[in-house]
Amino acid sequence: MLTRRWTPGYPLDVRGTVGVHRRGAGDPAHTVTPDGAVWRASHTPDGPGTLRVGANGGEVVGQAWGDGAGWLLDALPALLGATDDPSALQPRHAVVASAVAAARGLRMSRTDRVWEALAPAVLEQKVTGREAWRAWRALLRRYGSPAPGPDGAGAPCLHVPPPRERWAEIPSWEWHRAGVEPVRMRTVVGASAVEVEHRPERLAALPGIGPWTVAEVLGRAHGDPDAVAVGDYHLPRIVGVAFTGEPVDDDGMLELLAPYAGQRGRVIRLLALAGHGGERRGPRMPTRRYRDI
Repeated sequence: MLTRRWTPGYPLDVRGTVGVHRRGAGDPAHTVTPDGAVWRASHTPDGPGTLRVGANGGEVVGQAWGDGAGWLLDALPALLGATDDPSALQPRHAVVASAVAAARGLRMSRTDRVWEALAPAVLEQKVTGREAWRAWRALLRRYGSPAPGPDGAGAPCLHVPPPRERWAEIPSWEWHRAGVEPVRMRTVVGASAVEVEHRPERLAALPGIGPWTVAEVLGRAHGDPDAVAVGDYHLPRIVGVAFTGEPVDDDGMLELLAPYAGQRGRVIRLLALAGHGGERRGPRMPTRRYRDI
């Protein structure tokens, strides 16, 4: 085990900041233990590793295990928003100012792991979150590796996401069993043949990767405060209701966010966390069961 103690020098909500990387409550690669510590498993450039992040007063304590332990601790400040500048957002509307005040300590986190943001983002394309997270859990538990870490009570059982090349080896029937139809399967497998970690500009050229997926990846892997997931099922409603009291479409959302160019992704996240979007009544996106086809 390696340990790093780090003092942020700014108010920090550890769970809120890092929580953007969690893919549902049962994410095999990300959990929060009863003591409030955040645990993440990742396949780093140096190999698999597990990171535990806990707060001790104004100090953050990071503990890491595995071949990737050193890399994870080096990347700890960026994960906790050290490269982010929340002051770049200047609220021009009362609703944004209120959301900023309510989320004190929240920063844009970055993992610098493009593939580990891309694979689950593709699984989330055009399906409900419940469907996507179920697939993510099934594939990681079957093809991820047990995460390194401490033995004994209190240590979570995590799985390291498979490295990029490993995804192409998953048989088609395992994708089907996980509830992933051929379109998303082909997108993940095709993307796994391309090195994207240091060339994120390649993402938009990959078959099946559109603006929504690119924004989802850059918002998490690079902490891009301006990433807007155009084509999302819920975001136009959240933004429209927050600013006007009524849902809007993508064009309307972009128009409302125009005064916040450079910070649009941050504004969306703050509004979502503040609970905007109105009551969800009427038609919802249906849950499809590809495993029954």
